[in-house]
Amino acid sequence: MNEMKILVVEDDRSVSSLITTTLKLNQYNYISAGTGNEAISLCASHHPDLILLDLGLPDMDGIEVIRTIRTWSGAVIIIISARGEDSDMIAALDSGADDYLTKPFSIEELLARIRAAQRRMQYIRAGRAENPVFTNGDLSIDYTSRQVTLAGKEVRLTAIEYRLLTLLCANVGKVLTHS
Repeated sequence: MNEMKILVVEDDRSVSSLITTTLKLNQYNYISAGTGNEAISLCASHHPDLILLDLGLPDMDGIEVIRTIRTWSGAVIIIISARGEDSDMIAALDSGADDYLTKPFSIEELLARIRAAQRRMQYIRAGRAENPVFTNGDLSIDYTSRQVTLAGKEVRLTAIEYRLLTLLCANVGKVLTHS
Protein backbone atom coordinates (compact mmCIF):
# COMPACT_ATOMS: atom_id res chain seq x y z
CA MET A 1 0.00 0.00 0.00
CA ASN A 2 1.17 3.52 -0.78
CA GLU A 3 2.10 5.50 2.32
CA MET A 4 0.49 8.67 0.96
CA LYS A 5 -2.82 9.56 2.61
CA ILE A 6 -5.36 11.15 0.25
CA LEU A 7 -8.51 13.08 1.13
CA VAL A 8 -11.16 12.97 -1.62
CA VAL A 9 -13.65 15.86 -1.42
CA GLU A 10 -16.48 15.32 -3.89
CA ASP A 11 -20.26 15.62 -3.44
CA ASP A 12 -21.21 13.79 -6.65
CA ARG A 13 -21.47 10.14 -5.58
CA SER A 14 -20.62 8.72 -9.01
CA VAL A 15 -17.47 10.84 -9.38
CA SER A 16 -16.47 10.14 -5.78
CA SER A 17 -16.98 6.40 -6.35
CA LEU A 18 -14.88 6.52 -9.54
CA ILE A 19 -12.02 8.30 -7.76
CA THR A 20 -12.08 6.18 -4.59
CA THR A 21 -12.34 2.93 -6.56
CA THR A 22 -9.34 4.02 -8.64
CA LEU A 23 -7.38 4.89 -5.50
CA LYS A 24 -8.30 1.56 -3.90
CA LEU A 25 -7.26 -0.41 -7.01
CA ASN A 26 -3.93 1.44 -6.99
CA GLN A 27 -3.45 0.74 -3.27
CA TYR A 28 -3.69 4.33 -2.04
CA ASN A 29 -4.80 5.07 1.50
CA TYR A 30 -7.77 7.46 1.29
CA ILE A 31 -10.64 9.03 3.18
CA SER A 32 -13.54 10.90 1.62
CA ALA A 33 -15.84 13.83 2.35
CA GLY A 34 -18.93 15.16 0.62
CA THR A 35 -18.98 18.70 2.02
CA GLY A 36 -16.53 21.50 2.67
CA ASN A 37 -17.03 21.43 6.44
CA GLU A 38 -16.47 17.68 6.53
CA ALA A 39 -13.32 18.12 4.42
CA ILE A 40 -11.91 20.75 6.78
CA SER A 41 -12.66 18.55 9.79
CA LEU A 42 -11.09 15.43 8.21
CA CYS A 43 -8.05 17.40 7.09
CA ALA A 44 -7.51 18.72 10.61
CA SER A 45 -7.88 15.29 12.22
CA HIS A 46 -6.22 13.01 9.63
CA HIS A 47 -3.51 15.29 8.14
CA PRO A 48 -3.64 14.00 4.55
CA ASP A 49 -0.63 14.37 2.28
CA LEU A 50 -2.79 15.12 -0.76
CA ILE A 51 -6.31 16.49 -1.22
CA LEU A 52 -8.43 15.93 -4.34
CA LEU A 53 -10.97 18.76 -4.10
CA ASP A 54 -14.09 19.63 -6.08
CA LEU A 55 -14.87 23.37 -6.09
CA GLY A 56 -18.66 22.99 -6.29
CA LEU A 57 -19.62 21.72 -2.85
CA PRO A 58 -23.12 21.93 -1.32
CA ASP A 59 -22.22 23.91 1.81
CA MET A 60 -19.36 26.19 0.68
CA ASP A 61 -17.19 27.02 -2.28
CA GLY A 62 -14.01 24.98 -2.71
CA ILE A 63 -11.94 28.19 -2.76
CA GLU A 64 -13.06 28.82 0.82
CA VAL A 65 -12.03 25.26 1.73
CA ILE A 66 -8.57 25.85 0.21
CA ARG A 67 -8.10 29.12 2.12
CA THR A 68 -9.16 27.54 5.40
CA ILE A 69 -6.94 24.46 5.00
CA ARG A 70 -3.95 26.58 3.92
CA THR A 71 -3.95 28.37 7.29
CA TRP A 72 -2.43 25.25 8.85
CA SER A 73 -1.76 22.56 6.22
CA GLY A 74 0.86 22.19 3.52
CA ALA A 75 -0.89 19.21 1.90
CA VAL A 76 -0.79 19.08 -1.89
CA ILE A 77 -4.20 20.17 -3.24
CA ILE A 78 -5.34 19.04 -6.68
CA ILE A 79 -8.60 20.60 -7.84
CA ILE A 80 -10.97 18.38 -9.82
CA SER A 81 -13.75 20.63 -11.07
CA ALA A 82 -16.25 21.14 -13.86
CA ARG A 83 -15.35 24.82 -13.75
CA GLY A 84 -13.02 25.29 -16.68
CA GLU A 85 -12.79 29.07 -16.89
CA ASP A 86 -9.36 30.66 -16.53
CA SER A 87 -10.67 32.86 -13.71
CA ASP A 88 -11.71 29.79 -11.67
CA MET A 89 -8.35 28.09 -12.24
CA ILE A 90 -6.43 31.24 -11.34
CA ALA A 91 -8.52 31.83 -8.20
CA ALA A 92 -7.95 28.24 -7.03
CA LEU A 93 -4.21 28.29 -7.72
CA ASP A 94 -3.78 31.73 -6.14
CA SER A 95 -5.70 30.54 -3.06
CA GLY A 96 -3.22 27.71 -2.51
CA ALA A 97 -4.12 24.84 -4.84
CA ASP A 98 -1.16 23.08 -6.44
CA ASP A 99 -2.79 21.65 -9.57
CA TYR A 100 -6.09 21.82 -11.48
CA LEU A 101 -7.85 19.09 -13.41
CA THR A 102 -11.05 19.84 -15.35
CA LYS A 103 -13.99 17.42 -15.51
CA PRO A 104 -14.43 15.24 -17.41
CA PHE A 105 -10.96 13.91 -16.74
CA SER A 106 -8.94 10.84 -17.57
CA ILE A 107 -8.24 8.44 -14.70
CA GLU A 108 -4.75 7.91 -16.13
CA GLU A 109 -4.09 11.66 -16.02
CA LEU A 110 -5.35 11.87 -12.43
CA LEU A 111 -3.06 9.00 -11.39
CA ALA A 112 -0.12 10.65 -13.20
CA ARG A 113 -0.74 13.90 -11.32
CA ILE A 114 -0.93 12.03 -8.02
CA ARG A 115 2.36 10.25 -8.81
CA ALA A 116 3.98 13.59 -9.73
CA ALA A 117 2.86 15.09 -6.43
CA GLN A 118 4.14 11.99 -4.62
CA ARG A 119 7.57 12.34 -6.27
CA ARG A 120 7.80 16.01 -5.26
CA MET A 121 6.91 15.14 -1.66
CA GLN A 122 9.44 12.30 -1.54
CA TYR A 123 12.14 14.54 -3.00
CA ILE A 124 11.49 17.25 -0.43
CA ARG A 125 11.31 14.76 2.46
CA ALA A 126 14.50 13.02 1.34
CA GLY A 127 16.35 16.32 1.26
CA ARG A 128 15.13 17.13 4.75
CA ALA A 129 16.07 13.69 6.10
CA GLU A 130 19.62 14.08 4.80
CA ASN A 131 19.95 17.54 6.29
CA PRO A 132 17.30 18.37 8.90
CA VAL A 133 18.60 21.94 9.23
CA PHE A 134 18.84 24.35 6.30
CA THR A 135 21.14 27.35 6.68
CA ASN A 136 21.76 30.21 4.28
CA GLY A 137 23.37 33.31 5.72
CA ASP A 138 21.34 34.43 8.73
CA LEU A 139 18.40 32.21 7.81
CA SER A 140 18.05 28.82 9.49
CA ILE A 141 15.23 26.28 9.19
CA ASP A 142 15.04 23.25 11.46
CA TYR A 143 12.76 20.90 9.49
CA THR A 144 12.33 18.55 12.43
CA SER A 145 10.88 21.20 14.76
CA ARG A 146 9.59 23.44 11.92
CA GLN A 147 11.43 26.35 13.54
CA VAL A 148 12.64 29.26 11.41
CA THR A 149 15.20 31.72 12.71
CA LEU A 150 16.66 34.85 11.14
CA ALA A 151 19.80 36.30 12.71
CA GLY A 152 19.16 34.09 15.75
CA LYS A 153 15.59 35.32 16.32
CA GLU A 154 12.62 33.01 15.83
CA VAL A 155 10.32 33.93 12.94
CA ARG A 156 6.63 32.99 13.18
CA LEU A 157 5.15 31.94 9.82
CA THR A 158 1.74 30.80 8.66
CA ALA A 159 1.52 27.30 7.18
CA ILE A 160 1.58 28.59 3.61
CA GLU A 161 4.48 30.98 4.35
CA TYR A 162 6.45 28.08 5.84
CA ARG A 163 5.62 25.86 2.87
CA LEU A 164 6.69 28.54 0.38
CA LEU A 165 9.90 29.22 2.28
CA THR A 166 10.85 25.53 2.43
CA LEU A 167 10.03 25.12 -1.26
CA LEU A 168 12.29 28.05 -2.14
CA CYS A 169 15.04 26.72 0.13
CA ALA A 170 14.81 23.29 -1.49
CA ASN A 171 15.36 25.00 -4.86
CA VAL A 172 18.10 27.54 -4.10
CA GLY A 173 19.59 28.89 -7.29
CA LYS A 174 16.70 27.69 -9.46
CA VAL A 175 13.99 29.68 -11.19
CA LEU A 176 10.53 28.51 -10.12
CA THR A 177 7.19 29.12 -11.79
CA HIS A 178 4.30 30.62 -9.86
CA SER A 179 2.60 27.24 -9.57
